[in-house]
Amino acid sequence: MKVLVPVKRVVDYNVKVRVKSDQSGVDIANVKMSMNPFDEIAVEEATRLKENGVATEVIALSCGVSQSQETLRTAMAIGADRGILVETTAELQPLAVAKLIKAVAEKEQPQLIILGKQAIDDDSNQTGQMVAALLGWPQATFASKIEIADGVANVTREVDGGLETLALTLPAVVTTDLRLNEPRYVTLPNIMKAKKKPLQTIKPEELGVDVAPRLKTLKVAEPPARGAGVKVPDVATLVDKLKNEAKVI
Repeated sequence: MKVLVPVKRVVDYNVKVRVKSDQSGVDIANVKMSMNPFDEIAVEEATRLKENGVATEVIALSCGVSQSQETLRTAMAIGADRGILVETTAELQPLAVAKLIKAVAEKEQPQLIILGKQAIDDDSNQTGQMVAALLGWPQATFASKIEIADGVANVTREVDGGLETLALTLPAVVTTDLRLNEPRYVTLPNIMKAKKKPLQTIKPEELGVDVAPRLKTLKVAEPPARGAGVKVPDVATLVDKLKNEAKVI
């Protein structure tokens, strides 16, 4: 079974982002970049499927600038067998990424696509669902457990009321949640091995996909500073302030 794992290059989650002075976006100049944490979980899960004999090949896919090769090398250091980069300098939005993933999936014919439920930079939470819709495949989002046997993926997902288990007939699309697994530490020997693994670079035009943005960002602004709290002497005062000042009751 072949598994395709899309991964995204994002600003590292430990970095405090700064908004550009012209409010056109986030400043990423000289900022540490890394793999989207949810995608890292997806790569780990695909690697475990291969180690358990369920998957035969794990392919990492990234879309974006040439520096995304570093993200693919990280995925290969975790356990992916090879990488594919759809290189473009265009501003990629979820629909364009979903179309690129669909095009690659049609060429590679994977039985499973695993990706993070969302990226920590735009928090769109759309790409996985769009990929499933474009391919016409069943999907399970926010997976906290995946079991595959006899051409069926049993996926446990977290919902508001508890846990829900879905049975998906392969091929299928699954998006990962934080509790699915804990990604392994990438060792130096595996990083060196990843440098020798094949990495293919293609252009969106070769896949016949138009990646022109459909949405326009009008303004990016930092959230307002949080005000200081207020101590109240008793419950009656608290209720009065909630009712008359905050107007929430």
